[in-house]
Amino acid sequence: MIKRFLYSQKVAPYVFVLPFIAVFLIFWVYPLASSFSMSFQKLTLGQEAAWVGFDNYSKLITDGVFFKAVTNSVIYMVLTLLILIPFPMLFAVLINSKFMWGREFFKSSFFFPALTSVVVAGTIFRLMFGEMDTSLINSVLGFFGLDPVKFLKGQVTGYIALLVLATWRWTGVNMLYFLSGLKNIPDDYYEAAAIDGASKVQQFTKITMPLLKPTTIYVLTISIYAGLAMFIESMMLWNGNNSPKNIGLTIVGYLYRQGIEKNNLGYAAAVGIVLLAVTMIINLTQLAFSGLFKKEEN
Repeated sequence: MIKRFLYSQKVAPYVFVLPFIAVFLIFWVYPLASSFSMSFQKLTLGQEAAWVGFDNYSKLITDGVFFKAVTNSVIYMVLTLLILIPFPMLFAVLINSKFMWGREFFKSSFFFPALTSVVVAGTIFRLMFGEMDTSLINSVLGFFGLDPVKFLKGQVTGYIALLVLATWRWTGVNMLYFLSGLKNIPDDYYEAAAIDGASKVQQFTKITMPLLKPTTIYVLTISIYAGLAMFIESMMLWNGNNSPKNIGLTIVGYLYRQGIEKNNLGYAAAVGIVLLAVTMIINLTQLAFSGLFKKEEN
């Protein structure tokens, strides 16, 4: 009876999707529901939880440090999008070109930083952007006769260090996404365009970019999430979660500060719910503008 039930054509699809549903419910829905419930409580380890209603959210509205963290994360996200969307696309087009030599070498070289531990990478970049005259970046500046810069002590220079780290680490990953998208574009389109007299720039703007739209939307979506969820890079770059004047504090960093460092789990849960809401709003907005939700006309 059990064997017949499992081998039933009507039951088989549900058996195959059951592991995914179980993982989704246990590791996403349940934690999300628990966090949402915790956000309405005053909760600390070792003490009984107390229901406080919207007090945690009311406190967030007047919390200047929280808005500083949100601002830092949003600026970081926008700047990474301006770098990690167009440049990986251009690199992918160049590597995919028929006249490109050493294609596999460049693909491996670009992707290698993604295999490096973010802890190791953050430590190395902290030493590179150190304030001593002998640090790598200041040594290069000194070679050109420029004064040393305390990169990790200023808001703008701190962003520069974070962006250099993000560019070094994620350019290769996004480039591979675009390469996979380029493989789905038939060469016949480019040959027909070349016969009609289209230049390389026209082929890129009229063929490559429109047909790469699904890949671009995917890369944009995951990049928005990655930008808003960035934490370890900042923590390693400033050797902790307490950067000068909170110039490197992110939303996740503020959640960590409240939940782990200050043992204020209810307030940290409210920060997490707000982060989820901001991420969903931004992503759904860009997906709507990209036309993903529009019905195709017959």
